Amino acid sequence: MELNLTLLLALFLQSCNGCLSGFKLVQMKCVDVDECAIFPSVCSDHAECVNTDGGYYCSCDQGFRESFPTGPCEEDVSKCPGDTFSGSGDLSESSTGSEAKCEDIDECTDADVCGTNADCSNHPGSYRCKCHQGYSNYGNNQSKCSEMDCDQFKTEPDAEHTPEKLKHLMSLLKNSCESLSNNTQGEHFTGEKLLENLCNSTNDLLSDGNVADGEMLSQFLDTVEKGMRLIGPQLKEPVSRRETHNTYAEIAVARNQTLPSGRVFLSTDSAFFNTSWETVIGKSYSGFAFVALVSYKDLNSSSDQYHMIIRERSDDGERNSIYQLKSKVVTVVVSNPETDQLSEPVTLIFTHELERAESGGVAYICVFWNETERAWSGRGCERAWSNSTHTMCSYSHLSSFALLMALYPVQDSFELGLITRVGLVLSLVCLFLCILTFRFCRSIQGTRNSIHLHLSVCLFIADLVFLCGISRTHNRVACGIVAGLLHLFFLSAFCWMLLEGVQLYRMVVVVFHTTLKHLYMYAVGYGVPLLIIIISAIVFPKGYGTQRHCWLSLERYFILSFFVPVCIIVILNSFVFIITVWKLATKFSSLNPDLSKLKQIRSFTVTAVAQLCVLGGTWVFGFFLFQENGTEVMLYLFTIFNSLQGALIFIMHCLLSTQVRTEYYKFVPLCPCKKKVEYRVSRSTSSQKPPQSDSSTAESQM
Repeated sequence: MELNLTLLLALFLQSCNGCLSGFKLVQMKCVDVDECAIFPSVCSDHAECVNTDGGYYCSCDQGFRESFPTGPCEEDVSKCPGDTFSGSGDLSESSTGSEAKCEDIDECTDADVCGTNADCSNHPGSYRCKCHQGYSNYGNNQSKCSEMDCDQFKTEPDAEHTPEKLKHLMSLLKNSCESLSNNTQGEHFTGEKLLENLCNSTNDLLSDGNVADGEMLSQFLDTVEKGMRLIGPQLKEPVSRRETHNTYAEIAVARNQTLPSGRVFLSTDSAFFNTSWETVIGKSYSGFAFVALVSYKDLNSSSDQYHMIIRERSDDGERNSIYQLKSKVVTVVVSNPETDQLSEPVTLIFTHELERAESGGVAYICVFWNETERAWSGRGCERAWSNSTHTMCSYSHLSSFALLMALYPVQDSFELGLITRVGLVLSLVCLFLCILTFRFCRSIQGTRNSIHLHLSVCLFIADLVFLCGISRTHNRVACGIVAGLLHLFFLSAFCWMLLEGVQLYRMVVVVFHTTLKHLYMYAVGYGVPLLIIIISAIVFPKGYGTQRHCWLSLERYFILSFFVPVCIIVILNSFVFIITVWKLATKFSSLNPDLSKLKQIRSFTVTAVAQLCVLGGTWVFGFFLFQENGTEVMLYLFTIFNSLQGALIFIMHCLLSTQVRTEYYKFVPLCPCKKKVEYRVSRSTSSQKPPQSDSSTAESQM
């Protein structure tokens, strides 16, 4: 790519830190600099400085013309009135007689001056090209005429899914096209008015969220591109801008008999475009040229198609990477009709929506919207450089463009699969033993035991569903059901942990043998998670299940419907445990503490805190899976701890409990430790105070 990179970077930095060349920052807005007022002598003698939006030019006085290509104005030897800077002078000097005489030149004698699609009519000092029916030069009377294809704005009769506002916009463009084609253009169809209508219509379409799938996106972008091709040649100002809530458009127009040259720079609120006038014009120049840059502010949030997981095909096969749109979508339109393969690549600099640099697991990909495939494609796109805030892309064709961020998760390996399966099978066995223990072991029955029972049931169902259905992505409905069940039972497990913290707090502050009503426990343990899932499913039903796993989608931050409640529960539980420990310390320092009960509650609290660390810490690793550093390490830690949750709960609540171990020894008659354990338990029991008469509320002893 032949590109003056130094100049480009300078202009780019100028656009980021201030305004484009020819503009200055005044009260947080870029306003035009009047070079003619600042530099009165910027033009040579016999010339007038004319200020334009973002620049200026020198207009030679009558009787003078510009010395090609950029020299000062020199005296016109013909000295005939009507010669102007643009070269439209049509008078010649006749030397018949003693005095020279200026005579009109009939430009229409040149058959090619207006081409074959127009009639040339001569005027004193000028001429006019009147286009044939079906052709137009967009009001540029000395330009050749182009064929008008007004049927391109025709709406198909069976297009019932097309929004009414889009139909109205296409009808407006079609009427304007026909009026130009019939040479009956009125004031209502001026380029400025059409541009305003186009921006307002696209703004309404995006606000209503009508661009909801790939087909609608293709139709939307195609209409904008065709509309710009109709509007651009009709604009009178060298640079025109229109901004609405959802769109931003900037159009540069060159209208001159002399072929324009040099670079063209356009910018919106989210992108910076650089090309040359030669690329904009192409192989033929009819007297005018234009280039337009349109940015859509809310296109990525109005439709699922652009922000969801996308699969891209590469040379080594299909990749299961996660792609997210990380820039505004922009459309580039030029007057050159042949833009499939440009002679010189064009450059776009995108502004990242969120500041983030590339890393081992993150890369930025330049893409364009392929209307045929109705998907983002990277063919003909190259990434020149990227930092945490901007990415420069080079394209060999023109279309609608965007910047995708690719997240590369560690690919599933045999080791990870083996760890997951072995760990989950072990957890399922341990959780099943926990359920039997908490359900049938009489010596530990109580409110806290009931909480442990439901906690084990939730984790058992979640692990079983995870093991059997996490990879069933081939069936969208079944995958969504699996994701919903995992969401429900993992949240329920955390809610039951919160209930355990509340129960411990009540045992310390209220009374040791306090209980929670089962109705309240069920409402918190199962009702709250169910309510969260119902709301989540109503707001974004497609968030359950992805192309890679049957879990919650990253799109629209839907994963936060799980992580936010988990974080709230962990914070609340931590706060409750801190108060509980503080109350315990206060009771231990009192004059007559009940040491047996206090030591028992202390043991319960230590176990509950350890349980919170096991379950809560696991999902902390899961939350950072796609962060910039340590992706592989986080994935292995998440897999190991998540698959061994059941085993760790069995160890903490069963194997480390003296009473539970005693119950287990009853099923092993020949165990040599049986008598020793029974003696230790009976001695410990006899040294304590008699328990309460209501054994159903007694808590287990660790």
